[in-house]
Amino acid sequence: MFKPVALLGVLLLLAACGGGRYDPPSQLDNACAIAAERPQYLRAMKRTEARWGVPIPVQMATIYQESRFRGDARTPHQYALGVIPMGRLSSAYGYAQALDATWDEYRSETRQRGARRDRIDDATDFMGWYMTKTEERNGVSKYDARNQYLAYHEGHTGYARGSYRAKSWLVRVAGEVGDRAVMYDAQLRACGRI
Repeated sequence: MFKPVALLGVLLLLAACGGGRYDPPSQLDNACAIAAERPQYLRAMKRTEARWGVPIPVQMATIYQESRFRGDARTPHQYALGVIPMGRLSSAYGYAQALDATWDEYRSETRQRGARRDRIDDATDFMGWYMTKTEERNGVSKYDARNQYLAYHEGHTGYARGSYRAKSWLVRVAGEVGDRAVMYDAQLRACGRI
């Protein structure tokens, strides 16, 4: 009798521990609170900054915009006639909302075959890789969160063509990413995290 009850208790404990794996931090407008609540996020971003040179506030602002720090974030489903499921808007997934093809390119080029989009270390490393390519291909500084975000969203070719100019909503969002990076930078400096 004791063994089944103990087994059930262990299973319930494991289920409770595993359920919140992808939940975002509680205070998304406070970089210091994010770093305190999820120190592994800050460690991952510091490694990415050391490897690729992308500042932590630029990484944080981009992740905020892309997934609100949800490791299992996906694009919404599309519906025909409002009721017939047609799949998702894109293959974007994870913290960085990387598309399947771009993720595969990253894993191949960096030899990170086991990298996963729902792991913060891999997601920030991907961003560092991608933003480094943006600087090389499009001349966008890694410190320029606004234009890095535009290239991140539109792709390197789309950014070079200026496709974002026809999307006033995207230009506005990119400005918000830039503002958030400045805010996160000031907060992280104030609490001594960078």
